[in-house]
Amino acid sequence: MFEMRPTDRSDKALLYRELYEAVDAITDGETDQIANMANTAALIWGFVPDLNWAGFYRLAGEELVLGPFQGSAACIRIPMGRGVCGMAALQQRSVLVPDVHAFEGHIACDANSRSELVVPIVSNRDTVAVLDCDSPLLGRFDKDDQAGLERIASLLAARLAR
Repeated sequence: MFEMRPTDRSDKALLYRELYEAVDAITDGETDQIANMANTAALIWGFVPDLNWAGFYRLAGEELVLGPFQGSAACIRIPMGRGVCGMAALQQRSVLVPDVHAFEGHIACDANSRSELVVPIVSNRDTVAVLDCDSPLLGRFDKDDQAGLERIASLLAARLAR
């Protein structure tokens, strides 16, 4: 069984490697999207420091709908192309925002959020969901966080395929 918490939060490469292994272990063989998103959100919440929100928005028609998450109550629906989540989903690329107040069109679901990283989950060229992480700290996320979460999104792409 994998340890379901990080052994060292100061070593970002190790943290994301252990997080990936934990997500892989807990989602292996499970086909239910909601169960896999819920466990992944819980693991991210437990592993990644300085978050105030970690979770998913699922694509439903032409909008993103709130999925499993950890943190405060959140916006329920986000149109494709709107806000950080909508842009990541539409463009099928990660969006790293050091200061959400400087991002034109940011949707403020939590006034305490200062930075955000959104990673799309794409399967068979279709956006399935986005993985969204928010922090109350300015500049909380960097390219290492992006690479670590993109690796997890790639793992989940097949496990969340419709």
